[in-house]
Amino acid sequence: MKKLFLNLMSDTIRAFIALKLPDNILSFINKIQKNLKQYGFPVRWVKPENIHLTLKFFGNIDKSDLSDIKAALNECSGCYSALNLFAKGIDVFPSIMRPRIMWVGVLGDTSLLLSLQNTLDKRLEESGFKKDEKPFKGHLTMGRFKDKVNNEKLIEILRKYQNVDPEAFAAKEIVLFKSDLKPQGPVYTELFKMLLGNNNEDREK
Repeated sequence: MKKLFLNLMSDTIRAFIALKLPDNILSFINKIQKNLKQYGFPVRWVKPENIHLTLKFFGNIDKSDLSDIKAALNECSGCYSALNLFAKGIDVFPSIMRPRIMWVGVLGDTSLLLSLQNTLDKRLEESGFKKDEKPFKGHLTMGRFKDKVNNEKLIEILRKYQNVDPEAFAAKEIVLFKSDLKPQGPVYTELFKMLLGNNNEDREK
């Protein structure tokens, strides 16, 4: 497939597609992060403004591919209305014994969320992009472990947060982000965005 073999001499960017989160969810996660910091887990916390619900991670792509991605977003976004979701609970990837990622769970219209992700992935595959091999699980990454952790303490905290009231939100915007890796952390820039369920002509940022 053409997207698997980038021309090293061409102009490329690191990019991904995600649902943008409203302010109430960013505040909700920020409060969780502040509460968790008191336990001293070796975690590099994601800045709230950098948290999103990833649908498709490309890695490096040619800038010439942007028009194909925009067309796919425009087509898929028109088939779905805003998703009514909830942020609730925390968990880790890949396992409690080898935690690398700490994330907040996503509930609500998860069947529609999965349908949106699958539709988008298939549409992009038609344009030559590699299809995701791992099953999709909607989540909001809020931290990455830097070292080993006390597993018993971690299990205790994960159980505690299962009882925290969920925070509702409507996911309305699907965005293509450019990711620039900096020493102080990644910087995400919106390249273009689409409103779910609306005519998205001329919505390029």
